[in-house]
Amino acid sequence: MGTLDRWTVFRLAWHFGFAQFAMPIIGWLIGGYLTAAIGQWGRWAAFMVLLFIGLKLIREQFQGEQTRFEGDPTRGASLILLMLATSVDALAAGFSLALVGTEILLPTIVIGIVAAVMTIVGLAFGRVLGLRLSRVAGIVGGLILIVLAVRAIL
Repeated sequence: MGTLDRWTVFRLAWHFGFAQFAMPIIGWLIGGYLTAAIGQWGRWAAFMVLLFIGLKLIREQFQGEQTRFEGDPTRGASLILLMLATSVDALAAGFSLALVGTEILLPTIVIGIVAAVMTIVGLAFGRVLGLRLSRVAGIVGGLILIVLAVRAIL
């Protein structure tokens, strides 16, 4: 993509941070409505969702790059698509948090801020460290989700 100016870095950090903040809340709201319907099975549903996402994240680290975007990925529809694609797991995590009865506001604020900061760090160091550390970070993230899945049923 070449050199990114400060405005583009801010715009990306804002959008990804907001998506990571909002999607768990949406998932939590949906999960809250379904909790009454599935009752005691909620913990098992949370386990399955988190386990699936964790295993999927780990599997993706061993596959080649598959997604290509046409045009400028920092603007318009491409940016919206990237926001949604990178926050679907947050939607599922919010859903599973509702199933186990966890509060959502503080975790989503932290998640949003961390996502925004990590977007800035990723843009700053991505070319140098991205190829070396992205696979390790994906595997660690997947393992954390699997641990959270086990915690949901214990």
